[in-house]
Amino acid sequence: MVFLRAVAGVVAAALVLGVAELVAVFAGVGSAPAYALGATVVDHTPDGLREWAISTFGTHDKAVLFVCMGVVAVVVAGIAGVLERKNRPIGSVVFAVFGVGAAAIGAGRIGGFAGALPALIGTAAGILALRGLTRRIDTTSERSAAKHVAPESNASGAEELVAKAGRRRVLGGIAATGVLAIGAGLAGRLLGGARRDVTAERAAVELPTPATPLPKLPPGADLRVPGLTSYLTPNSDFYRIDTALIVPQVSTDTWSLRIHGMVEQEITLTWDDLLRRTPVERLVTLACVSNPVNGDLIGNARWLGYRLDELLAQARPLPDADMVLSHSSDGWTAGSPLAALTDGRDGLLAIGMNGEPLPIQHGYPARLVVPGLFGYVSATKWVTELEVTRFDKATAYWTRRGWAAHGPIKTGTRIDTPRGRGRIPQGRTVIAGVAWAQHRGVTAVEVQIDDGDWQPAQLSTEVTIDTWRQWTYDWDATPGQHTFRARTLDPTGPQTAVSQDVIPDGATGYPALTIQVS
Repeated sequence: MVFLRAVAGVVAAALVLGVAELVAVFAGVGSAPAYALGATVVDHTPDGLREWAISTFGTHDKAVLFVCMGVVAVVVAGIAGVLERKNRPIGSVVFAVFGVGAAAIGAGRIGGFAGALPALIGTAAGILALRGLTRRIDTTSERSAAKHVAPESNASGAEELVAKAGRRRVLGGIAATGVLAIGAGLAGRLLGGARRDVTAERAAVELPTPATPLPKLPPGADLRVPGLTSYLTPNSDFYRIDTALIVPQVSTDTWSLRIHGMVEQEITLTWDDLLRRTPVERLVTLACVSNPVNGDLIGNARWLGYRLDELLAQARPLPDADMVLSHSSDGWTAGSPLAALTDGRDGLLAIGMNGEPLPIQHGYPARLVVPGLFGYVSATKWVTELEVTRFDKATAYWTRRGWAAHGPIKTGTRIDTPRGRGRIPQGRTVIAGVAWAQHRGVTAVEVQIDDGDWQPAQLSTEVTIDTWRQWTYDWDATPGQHTFRARTLDPTGPQTAVSQDVIPDGATGYPALTIQVS
């Protein structure tokens, strides 16, 4: 019966989550315990562990988080089921403790009693299910024990039938609870998705025409070398690193951007207000501060949007303001230097990406794009507020957790081909990659084979100093094991050779790959 008790605990826990998911449809987005607890884990994960997860799992880090949470939930629920008895509700107490904790977290994140309702109602349903299943299991166990104590009884055949019937009732109860849990969870997911989903709306959005559409890429901007990253990153391949466990679904009907704080005139812009303005189109490379040396958390896209310096000028920031705290619809914040948004660079309130409305997971309907700044201090998705303030008066999400307040993107490069630890034939080999020095410009890329001299690589045509450039180097590969490195030069000189982890303001060092030539 131990196994059945564990299974009973697991299906009762599944009912908690299923019912809570359904109640969360009406209580508020993100109030379901799985998401509220997951968001809390994200908020309080130590930096080292978080960066390990990103470097190991990349953009699948959130899926891995949910899998880990699921494993823990199954183990705890199984133990609770094993401990539960009719006259000793230890498992129910375990459920109640977790339920009250999840309710408190939900109330804190969503605000008010409504945020606690999914966890409270779901936990109540789970405890009732666990108590009912335990009574059935205990009754069946007692009858089985009585049969073994008095095997000479003439009623042994009847008792065997009763025991079998009891086991069938237990299995039937477990199955029914499981079906109810799945049904409630699916209903909650479908209803919640239907109420929030803006996919159809996004598909119907017609982007405005920029004042001066970008011309075609000049010859030589995209070298199209096998294995080399394309100059423009397709939307489907663009990296996504954020704290949103539920992708916000923001409608243009309700979206607005409020610019307030240390300004002479607070303004609020609606979607219709934006459409009455003339947008611009720019090429900008974005990078995540969690991008390791030779990492892929960087991408280049064609953005359509409205100049941030013009929007801020309308609100007229006060002279002593030095920071803009941008707010996402899900509560995330980023602190950008006001100077970087008003110094003439192409900082945008973007509404389009590579010729289509922003993908929902990349910030639809509007996000920030700022050349030269890491995303954690600039690239707010689903943006709803720009609060003009000061660095000594306000802190953003990641700066409260020990990351640097200013996050300029560091000059760097990546080797795309050939792949490290691979085997290639001897003879002519093309080493290729991408290099970046946003808002400064890449002036050269150099390659070093083993410990030889640095040799100049061939650069692609520069389109703008705010995007990366591709590079290639022709190498006559000789048999044996070889290690090659690359470095980027900007107007100030070569990128630093000092190896540094991503914490607190981005990784540094030369990318190096080792290959075997046969």
